[in-house]
Amino acid sequence: MKRPEGFDERPARPDAPADGAGAPRQRRAPLIPRRPSREPEPEVQEARLEPATEEPIVETADPTAADPSNGSARDRAGALAGAAGRRLGAGLSSVAGRLREYTPDEDHHDPEAERLARERQETERRDAERLAHLTDLHGPGEDGHERPIGAGVRAAETAREARVAKRRRRLLERAEVRRFTRRSRHRRAAWITAASIVLVFGISILVAVFSPLMALQTIEVKGTNRVDETQLRQALSDQIGTPLARLDFDAIKKDIAGFPLIESYVTEEAPPHTLVVTVTERTPVVAVRSGKSFDLVDPAGIVVQSSPKQPANMPVADIGNAKLGSSEFRTMTEVVLALPSTVRQQVTSVKGSTADDVTLTLKDGSSVVWGNPEQSDAKAALLAALVKDHAARNPGVVVEYDVSAPDNGIIRAKK
Repeated sequence: MKRPEGFDERPARPDAPADGAGAPRQRRAPLIPRRPSREPEPEVQEARLEPATEEPIVETADPTAADPSNGSARDRAGALAGAAGRRLGAGLSSVAGRLREYTPDEDHHDPEAERLARERQETERRDAERLAHLTDLHGPGEDGHERPIGAGVRAAETAREARVAKRRRRLLERAEVRRFTRRSRHRRAAWITAASIVLVFGISILVAVFSPLMALQTIEVKGTNRVDETQLRQALSDQIGTPLARLDFDAIKKDIAGFPLIESYVTEEAPPHTLVVTVTERTPVVAVRSGKSFDLVDPAGIVVQSSPKQPANMPVADIGNAKLGSSEFRTMTEVVLALPSTVRQQVTSVKGSTADDVTLTLKDGSSVVWGNPEQSDAKAALLAALVKDHAARNPGVVVEYDVSAPDNGIIRAKK
């Protein structure tokens, strides 16, 4: 059986002598307690103390004990008791001294243990500094060097950053909510507006096309001089009661065509119940003799008016066998329209046997050879200049003006 480490083997007890003589007994060495260490280290071996060499205890035997014949049995027992007491006291005092020697006290210092403790503290300090550099915030100390900020400050900074991040996230969420809400609101408003516009437009069309609220009730006629306004309004009265959007303009055109004095017209709708018709009457250019009266004819050959007398300041067209509206008649009216107003007032008649032979007669008896209707504007300007020059040089003399070639005007004495 193995014994615990640090204890010495107990010496074997010798057998007692057979004759019962009192042999000296061997004492067991005191137990040496292990010295407790501060902290177990794997590389440090436990210091052991060798057991001190026990000095032999010399017992002085009573001379009377050796000899049984000396003294009585009581004396021998007293001697044995005294020897046993002395051995017991010496053993106890030896054990107490050894215990006092190996018991740690406050004054005891172990250099090796102190060195190991210092190394351990230094290692822990370096690890703490490295951890502080890696994880802690730093700030200037009193000496100007950076120093790690404590865990409380770090926790406060972390909490503050968390609050700032939470506030920023909340603001972003609110902005996103407002943005999407505003976009949805704008989209909804746009759809509602578009739908409202379409609805109003559709209702307006329906009202304008089918409702009697927009029916025609009044017809206004403007620009008439020779045309009878009452007759024209009565001719258009078949449109009364029809919605303005459904007026039959083809029928209106046919009704106005029954008035030859109207050259053109313009219609205008004035909601909710009015139609305005502005007409342009035909303007006579020449007068054509018809029996004993004169017909005032416009450039299209339409008789505008008849008069028993020749109208003043309007030339008489001698068309011969030609008809109104023929090419010869149109050529004569085109030449008359190209004349300046000052010269046109002096023209009394116009004659054209063909479309390339047009001749004018002035009030003083002078004649004008015009030729064809080409370059009528240049010919009219040349004629005005020749008439003015002749009136300045030889007033009252009947002559013939030849402007058939607009770049070479000729004044001839009339035969």
